[in-house]
Amino acid sequence: MQITNNTAVSFHYTLTNNDGEVLDSSAGAEPLLYLHGAGNIIPGLEAALVGKVAGDKLNVAIAPEDAYGVVDENMKQVVSIKMFEGMDVEVGMQFHADVTYGSGVITITEINGDDVTIDGNHPLAGEHLNFDVEIVDVRPATADEIAHGHIHGTGCHH
Repeated sequence: MQITNNTAVSFHYTLTNNDGEVLDSSAGAEPLLYLHGAGNIIPGLEAALVGKVAGDKLNVAIAPEDAYGVVDENMKQVVSIKMFEGMDVEVGMQFHADVTYGSGVITITEINGDDVTIDGNHPLAGEHLNFDVEIVDVRPATADEIAHGHIHGTGCHH
């Protein structure tokens, strides 16, 4: 069966940046399972998987615009260290916070005295991403999975 909208797709992957650094991988774990066409994975990868079948292997290079977007300077701001209520803050720390587009991850990128620079861009925004993919399985999604917008795996309760 080919990957089309409303198919349940499982695949193994290794994600690297343009320097060859491994950013994420499913090696040694269960394959990633998603509902194709529901926006559950980045657009560039989802588009590259259309028409593939179980057993296919491919390498996909994805530009930032088709991944996590370009870096938006408006998502960066300097705030007072007082916002962290006496916590020991360090560059690289991440926090979940409500941002303009909903819940997101805020990363501390710089500390200068009492000024803390935070960045609401996705940590992979602006990155060119490279996926090595092996399609493990493709099946029709169930009506419930389609209605809920994601695949029901082990332990999923609705």
